[in-house]
Amino acid sequence: MAQDGLSYRDAGVDIDAGNRLVDLIKPLVKATARRGADADIGGFGGVFDLKAAGFNDPLLVATTDGVGTKLKIAIETGVHDTIGIDLVAMCVNDLVVQGAEPLFFLDYFATGRLAPDVGAHIVAGIARACKEAGCALVGGETAEMPGMYGDGDYDLAGFSVGAVERGDLLPRPDVAPGDVILGLGSAGVHSNGYSLVRRIVERSGLGWEAPAPFAPAQSLGAALLTPTRLYVKSTLAVIRATGAVKALAHVTGGGITENLPRVLPKGTIARIDLTNLIVPPVFRWLASVGQVAPEEMLRAFNCGVGMAVVVPAELEEKVADAFAAAGETVVRLGVIEPGAGAAHVVYEGAADFGFTA
Repeated sequence: MAQDGLSYRDAGVDIDAGNRLVDLIKPLVKATARRGADADIGGFGGVFDLKAAGFNDPLLVATTDGVGTKLKIAIETGVHDTIGIDLVAMCVNDLVVQGAEPLFFLDYFATGRLAPDVGAHIVAGIARACKEAGCALVGGETAEMPGMYGDGDYDLAGFSVGAVERGDLLPRPDVAPGDVILGLGSAGVHSNGYSLVRRIVERSGLGWEAPAPFAPAQSLGAALLTPTRLYVKSTLAVIRATGAVKALAHVTGGGITENLPRVLPKGTIARIDLTNLIVPPVFRWLASVGQVAPEEMLRAFNCGVGMAVVVPAELEEKVADAFAAAGETVVRLGVIEPGAGAAHVVYEGAADFGFTA
């Protein structure tokens, strides 16, 4: 008996759905155009003109990242319009710590069965963040992979390229003992530590629609989906206006403990005064419900500081005022001191991880 012929759609891949998604996102992508890129999609690659962007002797800086298991909350709540902001922020915040201006961004979206409306919501968040960061969304890839992902599941990866004039690359070589470390406030958990977050939520017994104990005006799911803060515009503005930023550290997985030493020279320590740390309620709730030790909190989460900034002591006030004027919440975290061996963080005092509803 002859068998019916199979199509790609029968195998679970709908080319027409992919084409519908492209049609939905074209105006979103076009809205991210900037000098050097027209942000059209449909070709095999994105083109960027560094000369048109105003660079003279640039170095290119490239980053890639994802969103991690925060995606599970977006999938389980059906809220997909902010997760793309996280994707962009995790990449472009890594560019700016090297003094680089983000130029363009590409995304990779993989799913078991393509739902064009869901994809459009995700890309809308990506485009919104690209506009805020000043970079063009020049392309991406959508992969429909039945058998690899279940229906409704998806994964995201982002790729960004920035440029910095050769003499402006960070960290500067003159980072030294005596310099001051400032902290820029985070918007919440950002995009790291969500495997632990989800375990703590499971222990709490709360559903995603329950009021968040630490933010009762929001549901727990919405509160934990608060997107990663974009530090690009404020940080580039302060770098250019003050000329005093020596180094920056994007506080992601590993917290201050692991990320700050990455921009410090060998033979130094970062002495951090935890009494100056403004711990947002979400972290106090996570620590309380999960019974997470303070040292583990500081290593797993940003604990209220999304970006650390190293500046000369005599210019501390000038830089802090400039960041505040740019809309950032600024705290004095500590100082750099002489040490032995690899750079590391030393904490003194105690952060406030106590939570009361």
